[in-house]
Amino acid sequence: MKPLVGISCCTKQFGIFGMPNHAASDTYVRATDLVIGGVPVLLPANGPATDIETLLDRLDGIILTGSRSNVQPSLYGGPPHAEGTPEAPARDGATLPLIRAAVVRGIPLLAICRGFQELNVALGGTLHQRLQDLPDRIDHSTPMQPSSKVRQGKAHGMRITSGSWLHRLAGSTEIAVNSLHNQGIDRLAPGLTVDGIAPDGTIEAVHVIATPAGPVRGFAVGVQWHPEYDWPTDPVSRRIFEHFGAAVRAYIEETRLGLLPGAAATAD
Repeated sequence: MKPLVGISCCTKQFGIFGMPNHAASDTYVRATDLVIGGVPVLLPANGPATDIETLLDRLDGIILTGSRSNVQPSLYGGPPHAEGTPEAPARDGATLPLIRAAVVRGIPLLAICRGFQELNVALGGTLHQRLQDLPDRIDHSTPMQPSSKVRQGKAHGMRITSGSWLHRLAGSTEIAVNSLHNQGIDRLAPGLTVDGIAPDGTIEAVHVIATPAGPVRGFAVGVQWHPEYDWPTDPVSRRIFEHFGAAVRAYIEETRLGLLPGAAATAD
């Protein structure tokens, strides 16, 4: 049987009456279908109603998606967002406890863009709200262009930590990435280690090595860019999903054998 891969949703308004819908981009679904080889399962943004333990009993991996919405500043002790900044408190209420529980269990986790920021906040870190307003930082936000090739194209280089999971995956210490975010990591969460940095010092890739409960042996990584946009043409983007898929299958096998979750599928 194929693995079940949870994909986090935001609540968005669709249709002529603006009805709320739980939604995630098709790009994550296609990557799960075509690269990971799993069955995509959309996880609703239903806040404290989320049954974390039931989900984790059934899921074999989790993808935390990007979104226009931003993590609520109250969750990391930050000042209120500027008026008009999109938030998704119901998503925050679902994903942050899901992250903490999944990491402890060793369920493979791939955090992308907003999901990358959620990972940092869930484990005790903080965020910059608008990187483009900081001195000596480049504008990491989405180019306001109708062409998807421009919006999703490579925006800047990134220096990869030598010897990291990303270094082994990419086969290089320098790659180019797209950039579609305003927020970014300020204080790195305890238990996260940095695997990639943009030219302006913005953290672009991390993996989890520990939680307050102890060392983490499972696969739990985050990237600030969007590999789901260009995996058909970019080898590194494709390998990120392939590596995650391998971790998912290892987790299933370890669970079947009654071994410690994630013991053979580390990102260290």
